[in-house]
Amino acid sequence: MVLGAGFGGLEFCKHFHDPNARITLVDQTNHHLFQPLLYQVATAGLSAPDIAQPIRSIFSDRPNINVLLDWVCDIKLDEKKVFLSGGNVLTYDYLVLALGSCTSYFGHPEWERFAPGLKNLRDAVEIRSRILLAFEKAESEGVPDDLQSLMTIAVVGGGPTGVELAGACAELTHHVLKADFRRIDAAQARIILIEGAPRVLAAMSPESSESGRKQLENLGVQVLTGVRVKNISEGRVDLDTGETIHAATIIWAAGVCAVPLAKKLGVELDHGGRIKVNPDTSVPGHPEVFAIGDIASLLQEDGKPVPGVSPAAMQMGRHAARIIENELAFPGAVVRPPFKYWDKGTMATIGRSAAVADIGRLHISGFPAWLAWLAVHLVFLVGFRNKIAVMFQWFYSYIAYKRGARIIAHGLGENPCATSETTVAPKQKAA
Repeated sequence: MVLGAGFGGLEFCKHFHDPNARITLVDQTNHHLFQPLLYQVATAGLSAPDIAQPIRSIFSDRPNINVLLDWVCDIKLDEKKVFLSGGNVLTYDYLVLALGSCTSYFGHPEWERFAPGLKNLRDAVEIRSRILLAFEKAESEGVPDDLQSLMTIAVVGGGPTGVELAGACAELTHHVLKADFRRIDAAQARIILIEGAPRVLAAMSPESSESGRKQLENLGVQVLTGVRVKNISEGRVDLDTGETIHAATIIWAAGVCAVPLAKKLGVELDHGGRIKVNPDTSVPGHPEVFAIGDIASLLQEDGKPVPGVSPAAMQMGRHAARIIENELAFPGAVVRPPFKYWDKGTMATIGRSAAVADIGRLHISGFPAWLAWLAVHLVFLVGFRNKIAVMFQWFYSYIAYKRGARIIAHGLGENPCATSETTVAPKQKAA
């Protein structure tokens, strides 16, 4: 049984081919999401279907894979049972935990209401709507007292997600929305990136970090480093320096943690709530259970943790698939090899022709890094249709500085002018 159809769970299913085994794949959504491009949906660069593929469609030619759309409520490892929200109780011989992570507000869950994170399509659509609604309000009210706040976007967190969001927001407001509005000058929008560490992209080399900061500033992003958030409330971010940033749109990109379900398993967790796994990615005391991807905590030979990135999850998925496949073919005769992460490099895109990349000892930035980032993401997109759609969207955006997904999903919400009875206008006679 596989819980989660993210990169790790999907890769396991793709590479597990025992003809006599059946796989039950459970996920809370009906699609696999290409999370690295979520920021593009949030900033109107792509539409939601461009980065998602139905799970059933992916495995339509695999009759031994049964897909269930449901929430996992509980897992009893000693009983080998999985409890679903629909009331079903499933049993397993092997279990692969690939449930991923969720947004962490570092002990302040009340901030989520004012500063949504970016983990799924709903988050992305919500962020996009907040950005566009703020500018629509500024336009419709002419020159409101809070004009500067409406045209300010604050991004908390200077990792890859925060950097990508800030750069994309700068391009969206300064170039795309600038041509859309008449009463306001969207080019005057403020994009502020807040990072508590001394530098952005702290996981990358100092050279790439500095290049990333310069490229952000060239796009008009105000970068604040070494500054921590004290509080977030409606339309404001209070910093530990005493400064308050007034922003109608606040986006949280500062931290993640393992899904809460991990705490119910009764196994040892790290400080981020991730399961401390054996070198072969199995759960201690439960050799039939594997934890892969963001839910797993695994140290490499050099003592550094395997990073929570999609390539690591995919490699873990393939590793677990090989182990289980071998054990089913040769019961009791297989020695499990330890998982070894192959680090292919780290990339972060910043904007149009702007990116940074660390590939081994090579540090590249600007247009070459952007091309490399573009190629890698197209290769890993699931589904031929998605690759074609994304390629044309990016090409169109690059050439014309246009973004075609500027849709406010939930509109203005409830109609304050509506009455309890529907009023139908009388039909007019033809002239």
